[in-house]
Parts: sequence; C-alpha cells; structure tokens
Amino acid sequence: MFESLSDKLKSTLKNLRGEGTLTPEHVDVALREIRMALLEADVNYKVAKDFVESVRAKAEGQAVWQDLKPHEQVVKIVYDELVELFGGTSSRLVFTQKAPNVVMIVGLQGSGKTTSTGKISRWLKDNQERKPLLVSVDVYRPAAREQLRVVGGAVGIPVFQDRETNDPMTLVRGAVKHAQEMGFDTLMIDTAGRLHIDDELMVELEQIKAETKPVEVLFVADAMTGQDAVRSAEEFHKRVGITGVILTKMDGDARGGAALSIKQVIGQPVKFVGIGEKYDAIEPFYPDRIAQRILGMGDVLSLIEEVQGKIDEDEAQKQLQKMTSNQFTLEDFRAQLGQFKKLGSMSKLMKMLPEQLTGGIQLSDEQSAEVEVQMKRTEAIIDSMTKQERNNHKIIDASRKTRIAKGSGSTISDVNQLIRQYEQMKKMMQQMNRGGLFSKLAGKAMGGLGGGLGGLLGGGGLGGMFGGGGSDEEFDNNYDEAKDSLAKKLKKKKRHKKRK
Repeated sequence: MFESLSDKLKSTLKNLRGEGTLTPEHVDVALREIRMALLEADVNYKVAKDFVESVRAKAEGQAVWQDLKPHEQVVKIVYDELVELFGGTSSRLVFTQKAPNVVMIVGLQGSGKTTSTGKISRWLKDNQERKPLLVSVDVYRPAAREQLRVVGGAVGIPVFQDRETNDPMTLVRGAVKHAQEMGFDTLMIDTAGRLHIDDELMVELEQIKAETKPVEVLFVADAMTGQDAVRSAEEFHKRVGITGVILTKMDGDARGGAALSIKQVIGQPVKFVGIGEKYDAIEPFYPDRIAQRILGMGDVLSLIEEVQGKIDEDEAQKQLQKMTSNQFTLEDFRAQLGQFKKLGSMSKLMKMLPEQLTGGIQLSDEQSAEVEVQMKRTEAIIDSMTKQERNNHKIIDASRKTRIAKGSGSTISDVNQLIRQYEQMKKMMQQMNRGGLFSKLAGKAMGGLGGGLGGLLGGGGLGGMFGGGGSDEEFDNNYDEAKDSLAKKLKKKKRHKKRK
C-alpha cells in the first residue's frame, strides 16, 4: 500500500537534499510535486490542498532556511503532517467493564464485513485477551449467516445462531443474552449491507444501535473504491454515528487515498487495515508507522511485533545457542526457513527496514517471488538429505549430491550452492563469536532468526539467489575439516619459528 505515493514523496524530498541552501522557490517546487503526488494517490482535493498549505506555513514559521540541514527539517515537517493527516495517534478499540461489550460492524455489501468480523475477533482474542462471540443479523443475503459460521470456525471463535427466526432484533437480543449467560465479554455483530445506501438499511442499523448500545461502531470500507469509500463512510457517520473505520484490501491499493482522506473528511480514525486474504492478515493502523514507511524510514516496531507474534521464542533461543557454540546444522537451517516463512513476503519485510539499512534497495514483487521459490528449493534439497547428512554436511560427496539433486528436483549446482552458502554462514558466525559480537547482539537480535538467515539473505544470500554466489569449480567436494585445521596449525608453527 502507498507505493506510488511513497515513491513520489521520496523522490521529491531527495531532490531537496541536493541543495546546499534552500530557497522558498525550491520549497514551492517541492510542495507542488507533493500536492500532485497526493492527488494522484486519490486523496481528496481539499485534504491535499490543506496538507500542502500546512507544510508551507510550518516551514516558513520555523526559519528552516537558516538550519544546517534544511532538507531534513522539511522531511520532519512533512512526516509530522502525514502523521496528523492519518489521525495523529493509534486508536485502540475502547472497552468497558460492562459485559458483553458490543461492537457493530457496518458497511456496504461486498466491502468485506463478514471476513473483517472474523479477523478482528481473532485479533482481540490473541492480542487483548478478549473472549468474543459472533452473530450475523444479515437475514437478507442468501447464506450470509452460514458464511459467518464458516469464518468463525476458521478463526476459532464461537458463533451464535438461531435458525428459528429471521428477525434481526430477535437475533441481537438472543445473542446478548447468550453472551451474558456464557461469560463472553465481547459481542461482534455482523450487520446487513446493501449495494447502495438506502433508508431501510439505516433505520435497521439505528434500531440495533439503540437496542445494544455498542461501545464501537466500525465502518468497513473497501480501499480499492478510493473516494467512494470516503463518501460512504461520511453517509453512514451522519445516520448511524461510526467510531472508526476498517479499510480492507489495502494490499491491493498502491495509492492509499482513502486512508489519507478519511480522518480529515469524517473526523473518525482508521482503526484497522486488511492486508491480505488470510485470517491473520489484519493489523492496527498506526499513523506514525505508516508515515515512516511512506517516507522510507522503515517500520522497525511493527517488524519486532511481527517477529514476537509469529516466531517461537524458545526455538529461536535454542538456535542462537547452537550458533554461538558452532553446532548449527542444515537441520537447524531448515527449521529457520520455516520460521522465516511465517513472517510473510521478503518485499514486505524489506519495506519495514529503514532505507539506511537496505541501501535504498527494495525488492519488486517478481524478486520477492523468486526469493520464495529459492527458499522452497532450499527446503526441498535439505528434505532430500538423510538425517546423518543434515547433521554433518561434510559426508556429502559427489554421489550423494547426485541423489539429493534428483530427489529434490534440482541440480548438483543448486546443491553445491546451498552447501557453500551454509559454510559461508557458519564461517561468518564463528568470526562473530570470536569477536564477542554474539554476546553483545544476542539480546537485541531476533533470536536465532537474525543470524542464521543472514547467510542466506546477506552473506552470499540475495546475490546467490539471483545468480551470484560463485561457480561450481570454486567448491571443493572433498573438503576435509581436520586436514584444513592441521594445515593452519603448521603454518602458525612455521611463522612462530621464523620470529625466533
């Protein structure tokens, strides 16, 4: 999301960086480009105009021109204004001591209400230790209630059903009573939608709201519809009174104009964004983190949360221990690949890192897909090895490589490349351990994940994936670790004698 806006803003601000001193003319040109970038990203015209004027007023009011690095001041002002445009601070769902707390999910038909209801209930259970119950009051669309039952089963959240009635108010009252009796602290109501806003729908939503007194009324908007989503949200807010917005399909909208406009137009914040089809593909909307991503500052906090939520900490500590004691095997390498795949695509992870760390390099979707293909190939090669081979790669001779290549559907060259990358990684870890780096970084690194995958993705990693990593001739099939160590000792002895 926001790719096109991000590219244009970074390019505009980079042009400012080349100027030794900034003049109002330089900033006028930059602001004109920023305004065009916002409009191309489908941001509301008035919102874009107000944004640019606010940046101009702050820049002129802070005597930016006298600063030693004026372009950094401009970047800071643009960042602050972006955060403000997105809503200032992250807005959590607000719950009270009353049980159950009711959350109404409203929106037009096809915007993703039912799936979002399931996603948020799972997020609340996993992250806020809530105990949700779901209920669908969409009695008009065929199989709508059955759809929620399937979604509830997929995310592991109970669904209240009453097949004896088709009256929304009866369903709501029954669900509230059931939640009270069974100890559910949150009731998520998936309401009916329409292809367009009509009075009958609004009256029904007003009645449900009056009956249940929800703590949150969340409007689900399809980000792909751009400013239409903003207009629909505005209409729902006038009639029903929404407290926040869930933007779905943000992974498919490279512009992000709806997210940029919605807070300014209706005065209510975006609370969640859907970033994929899987049930865990939803995340809270953090204005500061999104602004950092857009301006290329990375989003390390989200990356850390992602790692903490999806990586087994005990397993990571075991892997780190093996690395520091030089016991890291191909079996462990395969386990790390499995952990890494849980974090999502490589391009997504690269976007979360500051550009200073990545050198401004971003993976395209094609490159990211190539990385995933390479990871699957690597897993297939390791899976084709015996347990003895995985635990001691030195025994893998030419005939074993032929068998492994055939078993994994790869080539001997692929097997050689994997073993070479693994050896480079081990060598790098030994050097880090000798220099005491592991002890210093262990507490801050992402457990075993950071070091182990460094070999695949750094030390010969991405280069190896896209065709680098050395030729087969460089690789010695008959490498003997014992002889190599002995040769090094003898050389050391000779040097010692010469000094005498």
